[in-house]
Amino acid sequence: MQASRFVRALGLFLPLIFSLALPAQNLVQIHVLTIVGRPLAVAVGESLGTFAKYGIQVHIENSPNSEEMRAALASGKGDLAYAAVDNAVAMVELSAEDVTIVSGGEGSLNELIAQPEITSIKDLRGKTLLVDAVNTAYALQLKKILLTNGMKPGQDYEMKAYGGTPLRLAALLKQKEFAASMLPPPSSIAARRGGLISLGAVADLLGPYQGPGHFGLRKWEQEHKSVLVSYLAAFVESQRWMMDIANKQKVIEIMTKEYHLAPDVAAEDYELNMNHQGGFEKDAMLDSQGFENVLKLRAEIEGQWGGHPPPPAKYYDDSYYTEAKDKLHYTR
Repeated sequence: MQASRFVRALGLFLPLIFSLALPAQNLVQIHVLTIVGRPLAVAVGESLGTFAKYGIQVHIENSPNSEEMRAALASGKGDLAYAAVDNAVAMVELSAEDVTIVSGGEGSLNELIAQPEITSIKDLRGKTLLVDAVNTAYALQLKKILLTNGMKPGQDYEMKAYGGTPLRLAALLKQKEFAASMLPPPSSIAARRGGLISLGAVADLLGPYQGPGHFGLRKWEQEHKSVLVSYLAAFVESQRWMMDIANKQKVIEIMTKEYHLAPDVAAEDYELNMNHQGGFEKDAMLDSQGFENVLKLRAEIEGQWGGHPPPPAKYYDDSYYTEAKDKLHYTR
């Protein structure tokens, strides 16, 4: 009797089991390149099953520096990149790659972090400063800050390409000959707790700045439109969920686990990203003013376009993002 009941029950549940398992077999993998580890929206979305709901499985590959990440994207070793969008501009202008930005994600919470004996920005004269790459993104922030204080690279200070944020943080903490670097949280938090000091935040020193966003080769985007739209929809929905104050504690728990942070560091990181200019962007939108400043900075500091930046539309295609937002399920 018990055996027959078990068989009948199994017969009822097997279709359900297979219906739940089938979508996992049909997930389309998207390969995302980054230099900052797994984006929080991806970690959140995967923990909630959001990407699977949209038929997407995300594979993240972390490059040691932006130069290698850009090379990997250009050679087709990744589908999209999630990094400072100035990297996309650099790929177009410096390498003649047909790349377009398809979403925002975050502003810039970078701080100019320095050794404790450095008491002002002017004290960086004659010092060696660490950057990821010398001609993109946050290196341009640093150049602008120092130029405002009367210093030019190669003349008043040395700029050394050292790789991604974790590498630069470790070097600052261990090697006193490196005077400063631009660091975002949670690395900036760890730096201050390790005895380093902040000489100022980008939001205060430079104003709004578009930091990480998604970009890829135009050809791949066009040929994989449905996959890209589904991925962006899942990403935006995940970002919307994680920015909902009702989910604060769960998000901090995910940050603690994902980035191997002490709970109090994760809580401080959360507050910075959610409640300060330069943190996570609502619905992973591209900040138009922040992106205009990215282009203005490249024009001024690197002399790109004869000092006159083109309109943002040259690099940003919002059609995929617009279609993705129409697919969203999470509406809070």
